[in-house]
Amino acid sequence: MSTRERASARANNQRAAHYTELWIVGSPQDIAALLHIASASGRLVFASAPTPMGGDDTRHRRYLRLRNR
Repeated sequence: MSTRERASARANNQRAAHYTELWIVGSPQDIAALLHIASASGRLVFASAPTPMGGDDTRHRRYLRLRNR
């Protein structure tokens, strides 16, 4: 691994350490409340579109990226 590749890998790891990525599953009302709180606190970076779980399950799934600090 070259010096440039090591520096790039280290920078990517440091950037990734600033965020928490997670999937949340719940009712649309619960997810809306969580998104409102994350947005109001300034931690919400990205939220995917809601995706139904499928079948008889009425819950939805969303991907979130949150700032750690």
